[in-house]
Amino acid sequence: MFMVPKSKKFLYLGVMSEQAAKKYGDTPITLDHEMDAFPDTGRKFTVSEFADLVAATADRLWAAGVRPSEPVAVHKTSSFDITVLACAVARIGAVPAMLSPHLDGETVGKLLERLERPTLLTDEAKLTGTLAGLPLGELTARVVTATGSHPDAVALADLAGAPVRRPVLLAPDQPALMTHTSGTTGVPKLVVHSARSLGARGSWQDKVVSFIRKRETVAMHVSYVHSRMYLGLAVLQARGMPMVFMNDATPAHVADILAEHRPGVLETHPNSFLEWEEMLDDPRRPISNVKYFNSTFDAIHPSTMHKFLHASDRRSPVFLQVYGQSECGPLAARTYRRRNALKADGRCQGYPTPFMTRYRLVSRGGQRPTKENPGYIDVATAGRALTYFGEQERFDKQVVGGEWWRGGDVGYRTKWGCLHLLDREVDVIPGVESTLEVEDAVLHRLDELTELVVVPGPDQKPVPVVCTRGDKPLDAARWRAAVADQPALGEPVQRRLSELPRTATAKIRRLELARQLAEELAPAQ
Repeated sequence: MFMVPKSKKFLYLGVMSEQAAKKYGDTPITLDHEMDAFPDTGRKFTVSEFADLVAATADRLWAAGVRPSEPVAVHKTSSFDITVLACAVARIGAVPAMLSPHLDGETVGKLLERLERPTLLTDEAKLTGTLAGLPLGELTARVVTATGSHPDAVALADLAGAPVRRPVLLAPDQPALMTHTSGTTGVPKLVVHSARSLGARGSWQDKVVSFIRKRETVAMHVSYVHSRMYLGLAVLQARGMPMVFMNDATPAHVADILAEHRPGVLETHPNSFLEWEEMLDDPRRPISNVKYFNSTFDAIHPSTMHKFLHASDRRSPVFLQVYGQSECGPLAARTYRRRNALKADGRCQGYPTPFMTRYRLVSRGGQRPTKENPGYIDVATAGRALTYFGEQERFDKQVVGGEWWRGGDVGYRTKWGCLHLLDREVDVIPGVESTLEVEDAVLHRLDELTELVVVPGPDQKPVPVVCTRGDKPLDAARWRAAVADQPALGEPVQRRLSELPRTATAKIRRLELARQLAEELAPAQ
C-alpha cells in the first residue's frame, strides 16, 4: 500500500524572510494600516526590511528572557505586526502559540493555563481590556508588551539595542508553531506544528504558486494567527511576488485597496468573499485585473465564485477551492472557471495531490458511504501536525491505524474519485443530507442574502438563519419560492451579519449559534 512519505523540506519561520531576501530582498510588502508595534516602518517596506524587523525583535525577546523551546503566547490587537512577532519568537527557537485577537479573555485564560505558564506577548490595549481581569502573574512566566507600557509587563520598546543573537533552529520534528482550531465546537485546541510538517504544507502550496507564470501582485486578507498566513509569506517571499495585506475587511475599504493596487491574485476566507460581493457593483471595477482567486479554510458557494470570475477582465480567470484542516493543512483542491463555477456542485472538494495527500471514506453505520449515508473522511498527509498541546489523548483518538487522520467531516466519493464534503459530523441534522448544499442552493437564488446558516433548532429540526443586504426585511414570498424544493425548514430567523458568532477565519460558529437560538426559541415552543 502506498504510504505518504515524510517531508524532506523544512520551514523555519524565523529565517525564511532572511533567506528569501538574498534573492528577492527588494520585493515590496504593502499594508492598509500602520503596524501597532512598528509605526515608523510605515505601510510599505521590503522583504529585506521585514527580515530586519524580525531579527531586531528576536534580539529584544531574548533580552526579555525568552529561551529556545519555550511556548510564547502571541495575543494582541489585530495588525500585521503579529506576523513579525511570531517570526521573531521562532527565530530564537521559542514556539509561538498564536491566539486570535478575537478571543475573549476567559478563553485566553484557559489557553494560557493549558500552555503551562508561557511568556505572553501582547499589547497595552489587551492588558487594559479583555485581559485585565486575568491573574496573569499565575498564568504566565512573564508578560511582554509590544506597544505601550504596563506595570506588570516588560516593554519591547525598552529593549531597543539589545545584543545581536544568531538564529536558533530546532530539530525538524520538534514543536515550531502552535495555532488553534476554529473553536466552532468549544474552547479551541492548540495544534502543534513542526518545521517538517510546515515544510510539507509549504511544498504543496509552492507547487500551486508555480503555475502562476508571471510576477503578479498578491492581495490577501487572512487571519494573522492561522498557519496559512505563514505558509503564504514563505512561498510568496521566496518567489518574489509583491504582496498587499489587508487588515480591514469591510467591502468599501477592500474595494479602495484593490482599485489602487490592481492585484492579479486575491485570497481571503470564503465568508469574506461572500460579504465582498457587494463591491462587484463598484464602477472602478476593483476585481478587473484578478486572474487567480484562492479560497481556503471552508466551503465556498458556487454562486460567489461565479460572480467573482465574471467580474474579472483577465483571460480565463481561475478560482481555486482548497479543502484542508488546521491539523493537516491542504488536502484536496479543485479549480473552477467561468464556464463551470455556477453549474458546479459546491460540495465537490476535488482530488488529493498525488504522492502528497490521500483520503478514504469509512462507513459510519455499516453501510457503504454514499450521499445518503455519508462516511467519515480520513486523510493521510505529510503535513499532519504533531499533537494538540496538553491534549495528547484527545489527538490520538483521531489518529486511525497510525497513518489516517479522522477530522470529523463526513462525505462520499463520486464514481470519478472526487471527494464530496457534506457536513461536519457535529452539524448533521436528521432529514437533511447536507446543510451546506441547502445553503448553496438558496444563496444562489436570493441575491439579497449576505449569509445563510442552517442549524438545528431546540427540537432538532433545521432552522435557517439569514442576513440580508442593508438588513432589509426578508421578502417572505421570495423565501418560500426559493426553499420550495429543499428539505422542510423552520421559519427563517433574521440577524445582522455582525451578530453571528464567528471564528478567527470568519467561519460561523454553528454550535454556538444553535445554542443561542435554543435559548431564544425554546420558551416560545
